[in-house]
Amino acid sequence: MSDIITEAVTALNEKLSGADFGGTAKFDIEGEGAIMMDASGARAGDEAADVTLSADADTFRSILEGDTNPTSAFMSGKLSVDGDMGMAMQLASALA
Repeated sequence: MSDIITEAVTALNEKLSGADFGGTAKFDIEGEGAIMMDASGARAGDEAADVTLSADADTFRSILEGDTNPTSAFMSGKLSVDGDMGMAMQLASALA
């Protein structure tokens, strides 16, 4: 598991703590691996999910650090979404 995945799992668990997030989501980070998120939190993994968000490591890190709005990243083509768009929006608001 890459350092980016390890750091991201920790950061996502902090951000999602107390958030009401139902369903499953996957962050696919190009060249690094994937992170699964569900009601129990975030963990490294690559399983089927209701929605998959894909981005390069720099974009993902920028979203996690709050420097890039997930919606803006999607609109500019830096973040792609495959699956349940409503769940992607729910996740974006939990990360903001």
